[in-house]
Amino acid sequence: MGGGEGRRQGAAAHEPRHAPQWLLDALRPAIRGLSRAVWRISYRGTENIPAEGGLIIAANHQTYVDPFWVGSRVSRPVRYLAWNEAFKWPLAGKVLELLGAWPIVLDRGNPTAHKRSLQWLRAGGAVMIFPEGQRAYADAKLSRFKAGAVRLALEAGVPVLPVTIRGGQGVWPRGQRLPRTGRVEIVFHPPRLPAPLPGEDPRHCVQRETEALAAVIKSAL
Repeated sequence: MGGGEGRRQGAAAHEPRHAPQWLLDALRPAIRGLSRAVWRISYRGTENIPAEGGLIIAANHQTYVDPFWVGSRVSRPVRYLAWNEAFKWPLAGKVLELLGAWPIVLDRGNPTAHKRSLQWLRAGGAVMIFPEGQRAYADAKLSRFKAGAVRLALEAGVPVLPVTIRGGQGVWPRGQRLPRTGRVEIVFHPPRLPAPLPGEDPRHCVQRETEALAAVIKSAL
């Protein structure tokens, strides 16, 4: 086994230690206040956020602060699936752990993160996923959605909450080192419960539901 493979498996096996939930809850108003001051952030559709029950939150990905923007309006414990390599970055890696992020290896099977997510969802928790797997460029064009979010929702039997992030690419586009001021809007769409049509092949169901999820998120860009 190569050194890189061993490091990837080690990152996936590591159990991040998140901050106490009371602290994460207390940070939400501060994050919203800072975001209003710096990015004039606004939220629509917050009434669509389920207060309880297993839930996957699926959003387009524009900046490094997307989890903060979205999570600050979700008043319940949330876990995040994040790129395993980011956990190796000195500051960002620690922040990810404190937030309650779980490492995943992009474009590879990841049984540890999958098992954690299923257990959390079946216990009534929420998991945030960015199906694009990468941040957008300055034109905000969506990348092809990966099927993991829908596949996980189908297996756990939970709904998906589509979320559109608008304006993020203008304040912190891919390739720019630091963010700038601007205007950001977060749109929470009605939850969707993925389910196969009568006689539908499971793989076709996942593809169809993933395309539908992308279309809903794109509709508010």
